[in-house]
Amino acid sequence: MTPTGLPTGGSTTAKRTVLISGASISGPALAYWLHRSGCAVTVVEKAGALRDGGYPIDVRGTATEVVRRMGILPQLRDAHIDSRRCTFLDADGREVASLSPRAVAGGVEGQDLEVRRGDLAAILYARVRDDVEFLFGDSIDTLDQSGQGVDVTFHSGRRRTFDLVVGADGTHSRTRERVFGPEERFHRYLGYCFALFTLPNTSGLSREVVMWNAPGRTAALYAVGDKDELHAFLAFHRPRPPVEVLRDPGAQRDLVATVFAGAGWEVPGMVDAMRDADDLFFDTTGQIRMPHWSSGRVALVGDAAYAPSFLTGQGTSLALVGAYMLADALATNRDHTAAFAAYERAVRPFAALNQALADDGAATLFPLTARALEQRNTRLRNLVTLPSATARPAHSALALPARNPAR
Repeated sequence: MTPTGLPTGGSTTAKRTVLISGASISGPALAYWLHRSGCAVTVVEKAGALRDGGYPIDVRGTATEVVRRMGILPQLRDAHIDSRRCTFLDADGREVASLSPRAVAGGVEGQDLEVRRGDLAAILYARVRDDVEFLFGDSIDTLDQSGQGVDVTFHSGRRRTFDLVVGADGTHSRTRERVFGPEERFHRYLGYCFALFTLPNTSGLSREVVMWNAPGRTAALYAVGDKDELHAFLAFHRPRPPVEVLRDPGAQRDLVATVFAGAGWEVPGMVDAMRDADDLFFDTTGQIRMPHWSSGRVALVGDAAYAPSFLTGQGTSLALVGAYMLADALATNRDHTAAFAAYERAVRPFAALNQALADDGAATLFPLTARALEQRNTRLRNLVTLPSATARPAHSALALPARNPAR
């Protein structure tokens, strides 16, 4: 048994072979724990290399214990951004309130972590790259479960058979689509669209977020360092998802520019920068809600199974916890059907509690009417004079197993 709780190899039975689709967060985390429990793991990633950059993410509550058991907590503390201020502005650019980010999102000083997404991905990859096979620049084309395993044909043409396959390929999971059906069956649209991109930091912002609001529209600039590029965020309400622009970057830019026409503060400059940004990411805000996370020998983890949306701030933490619990279930149960059922029983209540945080996030970030915006602003002004918020119960609602039985 390892000091971190999960068992090592040593069983006389053949190693269980597992293919994981996706090398972002939940994929490498799951690969680490599966390798520790004696599995032979392959990770396939359609990108040609590890993806760098990305918006800052949070690691809180139960997920903090996961990264401690992985041995990467010191590295994440070194990479901690430590945002110091979140300033809210009204439609005219006047300050409404300026307070600690933890007072807004809930958290524990000195325990919660905020890191660049690319930094976390790199740390996870470094932890597992010498023990796990990675296939970059490839993806799954077909899955066939008619035999004793899962026969996989890759886009490259190679064919292999695995005991199990796990989709860790995000909200728009192709693994989920191939096995469970179209995304529309499981995607719960939350009423908002957003655009993310970077631009030069000419505003003098440092380790802080500045957010502008008008009814149904939000713009934010996020400085993760002192001189680094700014992360820009433009979001707006739409009663129905604009499916006609989701595959057309030019139409996405036009839609955002139209929605934010006439906005104040720094928004006109942000829209201009978006026009030329080479890293624009546009999507709808939504959650994945599924009746089951497995079918036969294929299971899902992280956003592919239970994406909570960025409104909760818990996507990364859910991914890390879910990966640990899936590996724990597979280490405990040689029968994959029993393992997948145990994983779902343990994680589903935790996922549901964290998905429910989206309602609070929407009320804070996206007030839809002038009245709702003023009510939000009143709450923010009160937070300045109240004690700092404590962690939300949902963040730590799942207790990790203290020890796992050997396989």
